[in-house]
Order: sequence, then structure tokens, then C-alpha cells
Amino acid sequence: MARRPARSRAGEQLLAALGPLLAAEAAAEAHAAGLDPADLEQGVWLRLLERIATEGPPTRPAGWAAWLRAAVRAEARGERRRARREVPYDTADGGPAHPAAPEVERLAERADELRRVRAAVRRLPGRCPRVLLAMMSTKDATYREIAGELGISQGSLGPVRSRCLGCLRRMLMAEVAAPEPWGRER
Repeated sequence: MARRPARSRAGEQLLAALGPLLAAEAAAEAHAAGLDPADLEQGVWLRLLERIATEGPPTRPAGWAAWLRAAVRAEARGERRRARREVPYDTADGGPAHPAAPEVERLAERADELRRVRAAVRRLPGRCPRVLLAMMSTKDATYREIAGELGISQGSLGPVRSRCLGCLRRMLMAEVAAPEPWGRER
């Protein structure tokens, strides 16, 4: 049998001495940081190999245990920082690349829809824009408060609102069903 070089044996001894400690430290730190323990462990092994390449094999593996703990924490911090900063360019299903994108997209669509409805309400004739915009207000006012603000009786606010909504509905239906140029429908 061929004898292994001393450097190989030192690496195996280091692996045997620090492996269980690294696995335990990586598992504890990874779960607290929301990372994969195996990825964290692999990153620390790379740091350890880089250190061995520059400083040589350790003379006392026990002295490296403190370094190992610090390296696990530093690697976890780095991974958390990268996870916050890095956003993939594309996903496999063609969906948004950022996990918050569906929420942001939904909020943007809702804001655009609300803007279009408010623009349509402003085009209504008579007192309908004032009535419907007061009803759409974010103040969450009662019928009594809205009627007082508009200067109409509380009892007539409901029928006026109903007529205004009917007018808005007819106007929007005409816009949606409007034919394209040259009489073609969509």
C-alpha cells in the first residue's frame, strides 16, 4: 500500500476534528438566519481551505474551533446580506423574479384601476362627480356627513348615488363596447 502524504493525513484529521463542530454550528446558525445548513457549511469549508492554503495546516485544531465559530457567523451574515441585495434576473416559470413582485404588481394594478375609475367619475355630468367622489373618499364618512358636506338631505343621498352609479355604468359600458375605427368591434 502506498503511504499518503502527511498533508493529506492532516486534512483528514482536521475534517474529523472540525467536521461535527462545523455541522452543528452551521445548522444552528442557518436555521436562525433562514439559510440552508449545507450551503452555509460548504461556504465555511471553502474559507477554511483558503486559510489553510495561506497559513498552512493547523498545528492545534482546538485553536481553530473559535475561528470556525466566527467563520460560521460571518458566512451567515454574508449570506443574509447577499439574499437581501441579490434579485434573480428571471425565474423558470417566467413569473416575476422578486418574491414581493406579485404583491407590488397587484398594488400597482389596483392603484391604476382606482385612478381610471376616478377619471371616469370626473367626466360624469351634473353633481354626480361630487357625490361619487365623496362616497369614494378614504375618510370613511357616514351618509349624514356626506349629505352635510354636499348640502343635500340624507334621504335623497341614496337615490342620487344610485342614479349617478347608473350613469357611470352606462358611460363605461359605452366605452368598453365602443367599436374600433371603421366600425369593427373588438
